[in-house]
Amino acid sequence: MSTSIENPAAYKTWRDAKLAGYPASANDIRVTIADLAVPTEAERAAILDRCRRCGMAIYESAKPLSGDDARAELRRFAATFGLWDIEDHRSADSDGIVAIEVTDQSSKRGFIPYTNRPLNWHTDGYYNGPHEAIRAMILHCVRPASAGGENALLDPEIVYIRLRDQNPALAAAMTHPEAMTIPESVEEDGRTRPTSIGPVFAFDAGGKLTTRYTARARNVIWRDDDDTRAAVAFIDQLLAKEQEPLIIKYTLAAGEGLISNNVLHTRTGFENAAGAERLLLRGRYAKRITGT
Repeated sequence: MSTSIENPAAYKTWRDAKLAGYPASANDIRVTIADLAVPTEAERAAILDRCRRCGMAIYESAKPLSGDDARAELRRFAATFGLWDIEDHRSADSDGIVAIEVTDQSSKRGFIPYTNRPLNWHTDGYYNGPHEAIRAMILHCVRPASAGGENALLDPEIVYIRLRDQNPALAAAMTHPEAMTIPESVEEDGRTRPTSIGPVFAFDAGGKLTTRYTARARNVIWRDDDDTRAAVAFIDQLLAKEQEPLIIKYTLAAGEGLISNNVLHTRTGFENAAGAERLLLRGRYAKRITGT
């Protein structure tokens, strides 16, 4: 990927290839895995193909897992894609995996992911500083909701393309080191999450894109300049107003999961059935999926 605003020829070559190869639907990114802990080379290649094309793949485990087996096999599955450095998240269990469920657990109380309320467009870890960026994640469904819980998904590279095609200055504004600020937050237990200041789009030495973004209206401060305001409004049109035609929508079933380079995503609100509450397992990583 060309990251130079001043290199339109290289950008166009990359852009055209990205758009031409982008999947049209959720079915185009689904891959069946016979044994989640030990995917075959063909299964790995299929997942990597989808992740190269759109930053993500939806996998289906042929044998649905539950309990400790699901956690252990999910860790082994992640490792086959180079995802070892699991985030030490405040809500994680000892294995680094976070249970996404409706709960009043003290470490999760007050945070929308642990309710049945809808989640707006975001990348995971958008409140982290650039030195703690989340570059990959796995979201595995143990039990779906009885109704709702649909995800909308989009590779951030598509947003970068749309911004840059609209006006290169808008894309440049989102790479500014002070583009987005998440203010300090004091949690119920007294712990403080420090102020986080950084770009929306950042590029590593190899030109790979890392994104931190949230569509939330509260507790986010955007850089006070015309290009940033215009870029934020344009992204809102693409995502919240759903003017982007490449948005993929999908509801994970039991045994299915999403492996991605931390793509943009949402979640609709949902309803739980008594005794069969929605449960997803999440792992987040500092490195991208190896080979993408």
